[in-house]
Amino acid sequence: MTIAFTFPGQGSQAVGMGKELAENFAEARAVFQEVDEALGEKLSETMFNGPEDTLTLTANAQPALMAVSMAVVRVLEAKGIDLKAKISYVAGHSLGEYSALCAAGTFSLADTARLLRIRGNAMQEAVPVGVGAMAAIIGLEHPDVIAICQEVSAVGSCQIANDNGGGQIVVSGEKAAVEKGAAIATAKGAKRAILLPVSAPFHSSLMTPAAEAMRDALAHVEKSNPIVPLIANVRAAPVSDADEIAKLLVEQVTGQVRWRETVEWFAANGATTLYELGSGKVLTGLARRIDKTVNGIAVNTPADIDAAVAALA
Repeated sequence: MTIAFTFPGQGSQAVGMGKELAENFAEARAVFQEVDEALGEKLSETMFNGPEDTLTLTANAQPALMAVSMAVVRVLEAKGIDLKAKISYVAGHSLGEYSALCAAGTFSLADTARLLRIRGNAMQEAVPVGVGAMAAIIGLEHPDVIAICQEVSAVGSCQIANDNGGGQIVVSGEKAAVEKGAAIATAKGAKRAILLPVSAPFHSSLMTPAAEAMRDALAHVEKSNPIVPLIANVRAAPVSDADEIAKLLVEQVTGQVRWRETVEWFAANGATTLYELGSGKVLTGLARRIDKTVNGIAVNTPADIDAAVAALA
């Protein structure tokens, strides 16, 4: 049985996340304390108690989600799970790629927290509020959505941001173009085309200033080759070279999160058990919709951890 660890992205945050882990495991508490110290603030207090609007801010949600994922990783390791011995691959959805790389030893925990704070701020500041938008297109195929993006290009930039699988594709770009694209998608038979309540048009060409900020940040951080290959968002294929990974992380800011293809790659290469480590179970649900041969398992509570340790041991 080939096993991969996957890590959730933005949208999986919820007030109270990580609190039960902190109450039960010293290793989790240590992770939250180290992230707080790296950022120079009590992010864990916001994670555990809110307010929700503060936690949801991109600059907070990104390091917070990573912290919960890494708390789970550290507890598993303390219980005897050797990642290099037990896991064949890691992958993460958008910011989750940083969690995956922290778990695989490419970045230190403190550096990962700081990188995600830089990333969150840069993505928020790249585009004035109201200029960009994102929309979820439900029930159309990938080529259909590409055609719609091309059709609205005269209005403004619009591109696929996330190919999440299970008939869910998210587009991102200039507000007028995204709104027109959503209307065309509905006319072409999409089950739904929903404008998303996001603060910026993530994974679009409008994020170029944020990509440049990450290029600079990643050039100045210490990095190591991951102990297991990363299945990269923009490539949907394995990569193990730290410098190449850094280039792909820059590309990821304006590029497409190819999650459907990532899960399909796992299935085609024998990775039929995907443990989702961290807040929520979004990726677990997507895995089942993308390929029925893939077993997604969410791990975010003490009981989940006990079950995972029993299975992995």
